[in-house]
Amino acid sequence: MKKFLMIAAAVAAVCACSNDRDQVLKVYNWSDYIDESVIPEFESWYKEQTGKDIRVVYQTFDVNETMLSKIEKGHEDFDVVCPSDYIIERMLNTGLLTPLDFSSIPDGVNYIANNKSPYMQKIFREINKEIDANDYSVPYMWGTTGIIYNPKYVTDEEASTWDVIRNPKFKDAVLMKDAPRDVYSPVLIYLKQDELKSGKVTMNELMLDSSDESIAEVEAYLKSCKENIMGWEADFGKDQMTKERAVVSLNWSGDAVWAIEEAAALGVELKYAVPREGSNIWFDGWVIPKYAKNVSAATWFINFMCRPDIAIRNMDETGYVSANGAREVLDSQIDEEFDPIDVSYFFGEDATEVRVNETLYPSKEIIERCALEHDWGKDTDKLLAMWSRVKGDNASMATYIIIIVVLSLIAGYYVSKRNRKGHKHNTKKH
Repeated sequence: MKKFLMIAAAVAAVCACSNDRDQVLKVYNWSDYIDESVIPEFESWYKEQTGKDIRVVYQTFDVNETMLSKIEKGHEDFDVVCPSDYIIERMLNTGLLTPLDFSSIPDGVNYIANNKSPYMQKIFREINKEIDANDYSVPYMWGTTGIIYNPKYVTDEEASTWDVIRNPKFKDAVLMKDAPRDVYSPVLIYLKQDELKSGKVTMNELMLDSSDESIAEVEAYLKSCKENIMGWEADFGKDQMTKERAVVSLNWSGDAVWAIEEAAALGVELKYAVPREGSNIWFDGWVIPKYAKNVSAATWFINFMCRPDIAIRNMDETGYVSANGAREVLDSQIDEEFDPIDVSYFFGEDATEVRVNETLYPSKEIIERCALEHDWGKDTDKLLAMWSRVKGDNASMATYIIIIVVLSLIAGYYVSKRNRKGHKHNTKKH
């Protein structure tokens, strides 16, 4: 309701000043991916800094491609958007992004330059070798892909390899993230261990491998996991893990943090590991689309989101890890409960031994075996076709039983409540 009222008020503001587009900022972000109280705070701060009124129209999406479609067609004049890594790459390659320029913002309130993480800057330079993505986007949240597991049933050693998802010990007990890119890359890394160790191929090269041979190898491997996979999930996996309905889940680090905390409240212990073979990292970032109508306010908004206290609040609210490299962000995460680890790659040379949650901030040793995924471009259809075949062929007996039970419940519901209407809701990406 709070979100609805915020959007309704913003839309009303747009209608009231339809001829004053410079007083309206249209922001398009993932669902549940911000501390919503920072939006009216930005409006007040913007007025203080510029002397101008601004009203934020805040809208959300649940699928990258839905957002991209609106931008590509030019039917929506969003000023600020928060796409995922591969979509930023696609938008950059197709000329859909406006260069960022923070020179008009006074030094005293410019939060960009001094708060950039060296690691994030490095990763952004890897997006496109000819165009520095740092000039077109600012990172927002980031994380890794790994394994959430229940140590009551799964040992640390078993969870230290991606092959845990094929371990016969875990029949009908593995949840697979319904995200083809985030499953394909780890499996390919596992399958290409010999080539990686011999130097025949690098991790970065592997992240660009969309060959028919590699797709076939990953498909065969995933199909060999048939007896283990309890289900393909978009957002319910972490909840199933907290209730011990599954013992292994291929998932994102942000969901792992949520699951571990929720499970602890229920007396269940969960852990998260990035397998020894290596993994992929992901991030979402702020960009200004080509068709933006209020580039000035968009620039101020992105800058505001990089203010350390705002970054911390968004991180606390969403459960994900801010890509902000400010010392204040690091200090907010230090906890004596954790063993000291080296996160100097992210925060700089004075962060070689700090006590932070390794699920949130992987140690330098872990991050060195991770790499950034890339957009597949025209080969994306091949990935999606493979994914469809795997999911179609990979339903275990438990999956069929669940489907039958659910269909029976639905049938019973409509028999007894045939005059009532149902509704659907979407789940977010992360």
